[in-house]
Amino acid sequence: MMLYECGVRYERTMENGMTKKVTELYLVDALSFAEAEGRITNEMEPYISGDFDVVTIKRTNISEIVEGLSTADKWFKAKLMYITIDEKTGKEKKQAVHFIVRASDINNAHICVVEHMKGSVMDYEIATLDETKIMDLFHYKVNTSDNG
Repeated sequence: MMLYECGVRYERTMENGMTKKVTELYLVDALSFAEAEGRITNEMEPYISGDFDVVTIKRTNISEIVEGLSTADKWFKAKLMYITIDEKTGKEKKQAVHFIVRASDINNAHICVVEHMKGSVMDYEIATLDETKIMDLFHYKVNTSDNG
């Protein structure tokens, strides 16, 4: 799994009727930059009337997705430090791992990470937990249509 962060720029109609150019961030599960651009374009077309541009695409360092509350509308990025012992030196080592967590608030995000890690045998600590500007995440979908 490779998650790409895509910035999509379009004109949004505000509550007062005025239009404003906005850029929103989305995560896309894809194999390449080209696939990420194609997937975000296909995902956004039904939701945006008028033109839009994919203005940024970048790889993320996210290695796990914690869905948490499916009704939540916020995404948090958690940096966990896995604690291991170096077999040669006997010293403690820490390895950073990044999660993306769907939750309603930061407290709920913390609970979701702890729940997700409950069955793990790894010792860990949550180093950081921050709210992101990500609007949604689009998982990879296998194309099951038969063209032959």
